[in-house]
Amino acid sequence: MYKVPEQFLDGDASAGRLMAHARLLLKLSRRFEAIAPAGLRYAAHVANYKSGRVVIHADNGAVAAKIRQMGQRLCDELSKQGAECNVMDVKVQPRQIPYQSTSSTQKPLSAKACGVLRSTTEKLPKGPLRDALDNLLARAATRE
Repeated sequence: MYKVPEQFLDGDASAGRLMAHARLLLKLSRRFEAIAPAGLRYAAHVANYKSGRVVIHADNGAVAAKIRQMGQRLCDELSKQGAECNVMDVKVQPRQIPYQSTSSTQKPLSAKACGVLRSTTEKLPKGPLRDALDNLLARAATRE
């Protein structure tokens, strides 16, 4: 019989506490999205909750400053739906976008740079430095 992972996590006492905390964070996140102004709701998110202290991660400093200004009102609104909120800590923590990759670009060498490297390579004795420079010249893109 197939059991979803949630059933296994709910079965164990320590994992049950973890699941309860995860559910509370999800509830706070949804409530925060509902009460935050439209311009801020997608630029910040609930990161953690512990002992009445809600930690909010903002994408940039401007959003963090605005949420800090509204902190008490947001705490009051979050408290109305069950979880006690006394303090709101706001931290700047830009979101990591997993599908965004930064690919390296190959920097071309000028003809002059290739000439200087080639003449330097010819003057060097056989060894690892000469091999490395030969490899660099063979792989380097040249600027025309």
